[in-house]
Amino acid sequence: MIKVFASSWALFLGIGLLMIGNSLQGSLLGVRGKMEAFDPQTMGYVMSAYFVGFLGGSWVAPDLIRRVGYVRVFAALGSLISAAFVIYAVFVTPLAWALMRLVVGFGFSGVYVVAESWLNNTATNENRGQTLSAYMIIQMTGIVIGQAVLNIADPGGYDLFILMSVVVSISFAPILLSASPAPLADNNDRMSLRELMQASPLGCTGSFLLGGIFASMFGMSAVYAGEIGLSLDQVAVFVSLMYVTAIVSQYPIGWVSDHIDRRKVIVMVTVVGTIACAMGVLLSHSLIAIYSAAAVLGAVANPLYSLLIAHTNDYLPPSKMASASSGLVFINGVGASFGPIVVGYMMGWIGPDGFFVYNCILCALIACYAIYRMTQRSAPAPEETGSLLPIQSRGIVLAEVAADIYAQEVEEIEDDTDDASDNNNTRSGGD
Repeated sequence: MIKVFASSWALFLGIGLLMIGNSLQGSLLGVRGKMEAFDPQTMGYVMSAYFVGFLGGSWVAPDLIRRVGYVRVFAALGSLISAAFVIYAVFVTPLAWALMRLVVGFGFSGVYVVAESWLNNTATNENRGQTLSAYMIIQMTGIVIGQAVLNIADPGGYDLFILMSVVVSISFAPILLSASPAPLADNNDRMSLRELMQASPLGCTGSFLLGGIFASMFGMSAVYAGEIGLSLDQVAVFVSLMYVTAIVSQYPIGWVSDHIDRRKVIVMVTVVGTIACAMGVLLSHSLIAIYSAAAVLGAVANPLYSLLIAHTNDYLPPSKMASASSGLVFINGVGASFGPIVVGYMMGWIGPDGFFVYNCILCALIACYAIYRMTQRSAPAPEETGSLLPIQSRGIVLAEVAADIYAQEVEEIEDDTDDASDNNNTRSGGD
């Protein structure tokens, strides 16, 4: 892992700074929106705009890159993001914020494609798994630092918005000075969304519902914290817990899923998430209970995305795994686009508790559907599947990279199985 950081420190530094700016953006708007008396429904539309823009950018960015190259796209989109962050402070209206969130979401989708493509190009077959893990750690660390930065200035002023713009602008330097244009790999069989749904109903349905959970965590958690009257320090802790626990839980959940039916693990983690969110509602008067609910929700929701991708790949030939992962990213993005809007209306109807009620319902739906799918077909033997690799829903290129690694592992397992079978047949023929 140390060698991975040493060889790609410039990229990791840039990604870390990007995540600080992006993380600070969501929480700062949530807190500032409360100060400006924007209601939760309005903030739901504002926060949702980011995911709509991100979804659109995930389709457009690869084509832009093929036309003009990585560096130009990265510089152009980076400039848009930096400008949008400043405009937040200049035009403090829901419509202006929603438009800027749309621009920022579109920009970050392209930025992630460039950064992840370069990261993929610098990795080797021997260290790609470690690279993915390092990438996730850097992302989570940047998000947590972004929450800490929320406390260094008054959210009602300009300083934090300018700081976001500066941090994002600085993040481009190491990447622009190190990245080199390269075509996106596209050597895999394509899958339509209908084919993907037929191959893995649970993977598709779970990714859609999980997108709604991710959007509520990334877009509405600060809004919820503001609605219940948490201080800036407490808002930062509340949001940070959702990501700190994800780093801790990723490995043990992944290890368990490599040894038993992944659907059982999906059921277990979503049931735990359901219970935690229910406790967040029932014990909403307790700060410790709210912190605990946020910590558990983050611990189960973030690894769940990797679980769903791995589960889907268990039922696919290696040549279609990368395409399937790309499709799941899109489905997850569609779910995320609606998430903040639904959360906003639920918080408007039943109060701040709507945040945890919403996540409780979605976790329960995933658990129930996973149980149903377990009655429809048997699971492949654990020894016939590859290992789970950590990847976040924001990863567009690296979701496909993870699938490529997974496909290689499956092919190696199949080759080993065939070799063992041939050896057994040889011994049987000699008796």
